[in-house]
Amino acid sequence: MTRQVHPLALSVLVFLAGIGSMATEMCASRLLAPYYGSSTVVWANIIGLILASLSLGYWLGGRLADRRPSPQLLATIVLAAAVWVAAIPFVARPFLDLSIKGIDTLSTGAVVGSFVASLALFAPPVVLLGMVTPFAIRLAATGVEDAGRVAGRIFALSTAGSLIGTFVPALITIPLIGTQRTLIGAALIIAASAVPLLAGRRLAAGIAVAAVLAALLAVPAGVVKAQPGLLHEEESLYQFIQVVQSGPARYLYLNEGYAIHSVWRRDTVLTGGEWDMFLTAPPLLGRPAARVATLGNAAGTTARAYGVYYPEARIDGVEIDPAVTAAGRRWFGLGDNPRLTVHTADARPFLAETDARYDLILIDAYRQPYVPFYLATREFFRLCRQRLAPGGIVALNVSTVPGDHRLADAIAGTLRAEFPQVVTWQALRFNQFVVGLTRPLPRAVMTARLAAAPSDLLSITSLFADDLREAAPAATPWTDDLCPVEWVTDRMIASYAIRGNATAETLLPTAPDGR
Repeated sequence: MTRQVHPLALSVLVFLAGIGSMATEMCASRLLAPYYGSSTVVWANIIGLILASLSLGYWLGGRLADRRPSPQLLATIVLAAAVWVAAIPFVARPFLDLSIKGIDTLSTGAVVGSFVASLALFAPPVVLLGMVTPFAIRLAATGVEDAGRVAGRIFALSTAGSLIGTFVPALITIPLIGTQRTLIGAALIIAASAVPLLAGRRLAAGIAVAAVLAALLAVPAGVVKAQPGLLHEEESLYQFIQVVQSGPARYLYLNEGYAIHSVWRRDTVLTGGEWDMFLTAPPLLGRPAARVATLGNAAGTTARAYGVYYPEARIDGVEIDPAVTAAGRRWFGLGDNPRLTVHTADARPFLAETDARYDLILIDAYRQPYVPFYLATREFFRLCRQRLAPGGIVALNVSTVPGDHRLADAIAGTLRAEFPQVVTWQALRFNQFVVGLTRPLPRAVMTARLAAAPSDLLSITSLFADDLREAAPAATPWTDDLCPVEWVTDRMIASYAIRGNATAETLLPTAPDGR
């Protein structure tokens, strides 16, 4: 005979299980980001496997509830899920370290690795939590007459819990206390919800499990992803951040760390890398650059160099993540240029809302596989042109791989749909400089202007002058409605890796010279 359970206890269990399942999903993305990034492919794997796990859990839970409609069995399932969720942060790092070593030579490394990791780490507890809803409906329903009302209430409570499990970790607990404690806290909530359904020895065991999980909250999180020279590590509202010292240079890594987002040296502002490309843009104006916008400011490498070579320029540095800006101030000399004003905003909304007119708009927001599609469309480039002063220039750093410039060609062709002249320069093996001019210039004029650059930059500007190419309009420019940037980027990386030219770790430069 089935022991009756208080409706309130069952409702609380369903609600808190919904919190736990979605909190697990949100934490999954943060645990995988330092290893596989947070691209749409990784998110697709996480969301797809979570949904598949919930579906399997619903099916298994319904079958088991019909055979053994026991509140204590349901509570035991929930406790098992809680223990698994609490174990994830402790087993994830060694597991992910092994997985990344096992697949780093595959062209589909991020796809395969994030799928396997999600399946092994997160699918089992979500399957168990998925069993809660049909099990609870079976226990709460007294007959056919109230089955619809009971099912509606249970699903409403589960969904309400899922909403809290989505927003609270993302907006509050992960930035405040970190992923490890968020997962353990979710496990504690799940375990506590099961205790009222237990009795006898199982009740004592359930209380003991909850007490152990509460004690785990005091365990220090430690380093998420250890590497030599690590100076700083944190999980921000947006991403995973690391600052690493290597010899005389200091590097900013985000998420999986394939790309370097800022570099600093004490004795020079020149990097030998893609940031130096942006120093070639002001001479093309033929006049001093009075106002500059840097979209994708990161830790301020480009703005720092402008403070030395173009000190008259007033710079608006736009960076969406305030934690990256804080790291820039502490570790990368972000405050070295007094004419830099940092704006915490997304690039396109910032441009849409500002009344400023710029001589230069520098776009350094394309980092494979993180090319925001809405920064690569003709609508965005039209907005850039509207925010440029007469004769102004937009300059972009676009990633390429040797022998395959599909991404750069598509972006340059789309830019050409809005600008009367677009020139490109393959400055580095993995970086193409794309420049849109509001007023077309003959090649001879561009060459002469580049030759008038500061003397320290002539070796760079001469290369630009020698190798610049005119870009043609794209046959089908990318738009906000149709912009297959992820598809193009993934195919470009996969094709390069299949040719055997590089591992996944060398698809982007891992040192500033990147040549």
